[in-house]
Amino acid sequence: MSIFEAGMLICFGLAWPVNIYKSVTSRSTKGKSVFFLYVVIVGYIFGIIHKLLYSPDLVLGLYLLNIAMVTTDILLYYRNRHYEKKAEQAAKG
Repeated sequence: MSIFEAGMLICFGLAWPVNIYKSVTSRSTKGKSVFFLYVVIVGYIFGIIHKLLYSPDLVLGLYLLNIAMVTTDILLYYRNRHYEKKAEQAAKG
């Protein structure tokens, strides 16, 4: 197990709950890039594939936890976008 890989995933993992909290409380997509979130997911998927094929260890759990948090943030992005569109329609009509 690489302590540096684990450290990177822990640091990234600490940032996602903050992003999720902001997405929940702001109900806004401002400052969010759903494209970026998808790129991060693809990166985590590559890391998971590497772990499964070449060096399975406990770090795989960190990848899975992080991908779950990013997926949550993506779902919140679409929820917030729905709220924004609803508010725009109410303002127009």
